[in-house]
This record gives sequence, C-alpha cells and structure tokens, in this order.
Amino acid sequence: MKVSIITVVRNNVTTIKYAIDSVLNQTYENIEYIVVDGASTDGTVEIVKSYGDKISKFISEKDKGLYDAMNKGVKLATGNIVGILNSDDFYIDEYVIKKVVKEFKEKQVDSLYADLVFVKPENLSKTVRYYDSSYFSPEKFAYGWMPAHPTFFVKKDIYEKYGLFKTDYKIAADYELLTRFLAKNRITYSYLKEPIVKMRMGGASTSGIKSNYILNKEIIKACKENGIDTNWLKVLSKYPKKILGLFKR
Repeated sequence: MKVSIITVVRNNVTTIKYAIDSVLNQTYENIEYIVVDGASTDGTVEIVKSYGDKISKFISEKDKGLYDAMNKGVKLATGNIVGILNSDDFYIDEYVIKKVVKEFKEKQVDSLYADLVFVKPENLSKTVRYYDSSYFSPEKFAYGWMPAHPTFFVKKDIYEKYGLFKTDYKIAADYELLTRFLAKNRITYSYLKEPIVKMRMGGASTSGIKSNYILNKEIIKACKENGIDTNWLKVLSKYPKKILGLFKR
C-alpha cells in the first residue's frame, strides 16, 4: 500500500527540515513524499533540494494560498492513501506511517485520524496542549469539533470522488473538507488512539483573537454548506474542552 505525504511550505527555512526528516525517517518504505513550495525566497528551496531524490516530487512556484498549494499536492499524489504534514509539524516517531497503514488494512476504512500534541517552538519536548481526537464524531462538527487535520489520512479516491480543498476559505478549508467527507458523504473512518504528530504553537488557526474569529466564522460557513445546523453558541461551546487539553499532557 503506497502512502503519499504532502508538505506545503513558503518561506519556512527554520522548521522545514524537521518536517522532511520526520517523513524520511519513517520505517515504512512505500512512501511518496511531495513538497509543494510557494516560491520561497529565504533558503527553503535550497534546503529541500539538498535532499535530492529522497523527495519524490518537488515544485516551487507561486500559488493562490495554502489550500491551493495543498490541492496541487493532492493532484500530484499517486498513493493509495494521502496525508498532509504542515511544514511547522513533524511526526512523533519513525513508526507513524507503519501504524497508519496497519490500521487501514485491518479496519478496511476510507480514512483515519489520531491525536496531536501542541509544543513550544523553542522547546519541542514541552507539550502545551493535547488534542484528543477521541471527542470527535460527525455530529460534533456542529460544535466546532473536528479530528486533528495533520493526523488525517484518507484514500486518494475520496478526493477524486468528493473534491479538493475550497480555496475561498482563509483558515478553515480543512474543516470544510472533513465536514464534507465525514459528515455529508459519511466516508468510513478509524481512530488511532495515540498522538502521531507534534505541532508548533503559533500557526494561523492556533493564535490570535482575529484569527479565531475568522476560524469560527468559517466553521459556521462550512457547516451550512454541508447541511449541518449550527450557530455561534454551539461553536463557541468547544472552548471548555480545549482548556481541558491544557491539563492532558
């Protein structure tokens, strides 16, 4: 079973190596690694090129934003399963993809997700918050809950059947896509009960009052587009559980 992993990056010379190494160090051998760069000018391109043919496919060109770049990666993917690893994130150990494939084979599902830990950029061993995806069920989309997207793996033919990321979203196109896949079209899924990705705090959807307002506004939009009844009160009710994640480390 071939796994395509996509990393999208633009001007992230400080952390891209962590993401790349975490993929290349996987013990599972049948991995296609695709890096999509948005015409970086800070040395990111040189770092990616230094890995040579260890990177299966690499493109560097201007794009229309994060989700446009992700769509480019998905279109390039030839694996049975597709996963997306952000350039600020990295797999927690070298056995992640092996476990993912084992779960797909045993459960015979369309998709899989797991837990994630947020870490401090200056101390990658320090867990700030634990993202417990076990809270999730398709009904929870109405309350602003989704599985941790960096832990989400899905069969390539699901993208072909139900579509790619919507580029009119600024922050929550991943939320909309998961809503469309898991709630509207009811693809099958399995939950891997362990953390498989470490995410640095400070991304577009993890910091700032303004970004959280945009995120929640787009979550409501995503739900409405996919036939899910929700409102601001329901979506904001997710925050007490997020606070509990500060204590689960």
